[in-house]
Amino acid sequence: MISVRSASRPQKTLIDGLLQFYVYDFSEMEPPDSDRFEFDENGGFGPFPDIDDYWRNEQFHPLLIREQEKPVGFALLNTHSHRGGRVERNMGEFFVARKHRRRGFAAEAVRQILSLYPGQWEIAVAEQNMAAKAFWPRAIASAPNVSRIDRLEGDGEHWRGPIWSFYAAEGE
Repeated sequence: MISVRSASRPQKTLIDGLLQFYVYDFSEMEPPDSDRFEFDENGGFGPFPDIDDYWRNEQFHPLLIREQEKPVGFALLNTHSHRGGRVERNMGEFFVARKHRRRGFAAEAVRQILSLYPGQWEIAVAEQNMAAKAFWPRAIASAPNVSRIDRLEGDGEHWRGPIWSFYAAEGE
């Protein structure tokens, strides 16, 4: 059974640890000559930029995804639009550990998140992330409370890749 719950400040350490695996997954999409996503001297990727904002800004929401009581992923919701400016809800980051993928956990977590956080949403996917480009349209469309789905393209300045804009109704 999958559950999505707000992460408390003491659970930031857990999310920080999961973020290392999230960044590691992204590293395989980076060109070999890039300086991004390199290990630091401690064998990690260092702190995730602006992660503390998720516990300081009341419009940002750090969420833990659990299967039974085991952590299997996280979601970070904010108000940053990938088209410039702000949006009511943005899936800033979303991660389910590889061991738990392709079992319906991520799609169920998305359904729960969209039910818990109604409003106007954006979900942007990096152009090179083929798995996410296949996952997100299906996950969004399968949520029973979602309507007015539009697929937009990033403008190349604020974002490169598809951006899904949609409305999630309350209480469904």
